[in-house]
Amino acid sequence: MSYSQLQQEIAYSISKDNFDQWLECIPALNKLMMTPQDPTYHGEGNVWIHTQMVLRSLIGEDEFAKSSDDEKFVLFMTALLHDIAKPETTIIDELSGRISQPRHSQKGSISSRILLWRLGIDFELREKICRIIDVHQVPFYALSDDSHNKSPQWLIHRLSWELPVWMLCMQAKADILGRISADKARMVDEVELFKQLALEEGCLYQSRQFIDDYTRVHYFRGGNVLPDYALYPQKGPKVILLSGLPASGKNSWISKHYPQLPVASYDDARSELKLKHGQNEGLVIQFVLAKVKQYLRDNQPFIWNATHLSRDMRQKALDLLYAYHAEVEIVYFEQPEKTLYQRNSSRDTSLPNKKITQMLSKWQVPLPTEAHKVTYLVS
Repeated sequence: MSYSQLQQEIAYSISKDNFDQWLECIPALNKLMMTPQDPTYHGEGNVWIHTQMVLRSLIGEDEFAKSSDDEKFVLFMTALLHDIAKPETTIIDELSGRISQPRHSQKGSISSRILLWRLGIDFELREKICRIIDVHQVPFYALSDDSHNKSPQWLIHRLSWELPVWMLCMQAKADILGRISADKARMVDEVELFKQLALEEGCLYQSRQFIDDYTRVHYFRGGNVLPDYALYPQKGPKVILLSGLPASGKNSWISKHYPQLPVASYDDARSELKLKHGQNEGLVIQFVLAKVKQYLRDNQPFIWNATHLSRDMRQKALDLLYAYHAEVEIVYFEQPEKTLYQRNSSRDTSLPNKKITQMLSKWQVPLPTEAHKVTYLVS
């Protein structure tokens, strides 16, 4: 389905107060009807009942009616897909019978990204949807949870760089109203307080302003710095960290734009070591890391060419780069699925297409908070 077709389905759902057609439009949603929820927090029943209640709560908000078509699309699809990973994450305790769905937000974000990518949805709209799904429960506990040793203000500042906070608040409120729960009123209050704090911090409708990018990166990495006061920069090399699925155009881009820069590449390392994909990956990693560390010690600008697909993998790379005070630009590459497989099949590689498909389960697009600059090159 195209964007325009999905918009037509959304308009139909709103006018008829009926969401049954989505089970045909997005077959994965059928599993929600067979997925139970813990009655303590979801007395309404299965996930599909909850999803429909959330959609009705969202549509009933005045702010939804006043939103643009693109904004309505993001809000509606976020509510529709926010629990799409509950079927695969459901755990029922054998002794107590309690039901939990750990990490369903993060997995739901990835599942939604794959789904919307295959439907050809605009990158910016898609990523707003997926980023909100990834953190859609945060407003429930942000003001009371101190386990991460971060203030609610810091969390709101970070979120304001990653997504529209007002949309996150709308989704969170609809999520609470669209359920039967004993502590419903308290949780609605939590979301409203979160929204009010975001408004006070100037982050509800825009990103928190910083005096410069260097200060911003250190602030979001947990440094003891303030957004409005410049942190004296320690000069390290300029590093371009590439991210994206295989065959998305990274090598061609390097050849065209930075042929003079040295490159640390896992594919190049495999060629030098005469190894295929999956063979002695530990040795390949050590080989590349030794080269990266040498460039950093020499204060040499370079490109780190790898998929860097998951947030955890990027974090390990970024921790190393920032330890040497590098100035980092992440350049993210994306192509349609068919293009990836065609390109991969026609190039000299030991990586099969089915391996690319398997990689999708770890696909997390870089966030603006991860580096001094993040560039998205999306076809």
